[in-house]
Amino acid sequence: MTRTSSGANGGGGQQGSGKLPRKRFYRARAHSNPLSDSHFPFPISPDDFDLSQHYPRYYPADKGDLSDGEANAPLIRFADVGCGFGGLLVGLSPLFPDKLMIGMELRDKVTEYVKERVLALRASNPGQYDNISVVRTNSMKYIPNYFRKAQLSKMFFLFPDPHFKEKNHRRRVISMQLLDEYAYVMEVGGIIYTITDVEELGIWMRSCLEKHPLFEAVPEEEIKVDPVVTLLSTATEEGQKVARNGGQTFQAIFRRISLQEE
Repeated sequence: MTRTSSGANGGGGQQGSGKLPRKRFYRARAHSNPLSDSHFPFPISPDDFDLSQHYPRYYPADKGDLSDGEANAPLIRFADVGCGFGGLLVGLSPLFPDKLMIGMELRDKVTEYVKERVLALRASNPGQYDNISVVRTNSMKYIPNYFRKAQLSKMFFLFPDPHFKEKNHRRRVISMQLLDEYAYVMEVGGIIYTITDVEELGIWMRSCLEKHPLFEAVPEEEIKVDPVVTLLSTATEEGQKVARNGGQTFQAIFRRISLQEE
């Protein structure tokens, strides 16, 4: 596998028009099986991840491979795993205009929608939304292919598939094994945000994070003043649906910590 080219700078019918895409043309199944053998390109290492396809303002395509200027360009710092239709990215972008963020989505039609949405927002708001993009990938398999050690400061897991059947719990995006990988790509002090409307899944995710030696719960007083927390339940389509139906949500917000042997 070589460089990927499926970023928000790729082609598409809405590119440069400023007209937002319509979701009804991009509908897909609510969830996909992350353990299936999907065929799409992915970088063999973070250095092979072509950021010019995602953030042309920061990584001009005509520079080719990494130059001295690109070496000093910002790295991706936030990852929204299973980003859906990109609502969280759009909400975070103006809050953190100097942070590069990427959504990671397995479903091809949904990924295409987010690409078109980002392109339209850039076209209608010059100078804004240049810091967000999306990639179609399987984050349960390829997280280390996209990010270096200690690169990320925030990771988001919003309303993931609950995979109710016990035999399918291995498909859950939060597990002890996957937390090892997330801990690898997160900096010490970085924060994982999770939210679900399924109580059993909320208990599961919190339990995994509590058991893992490289994460500790963020104190409630910090959560209350974190501007990101409000977006967890309001920015996404799924969160808005839960709110309309008067549903309850369950959050688990944990900080990456260090061990002496690291």
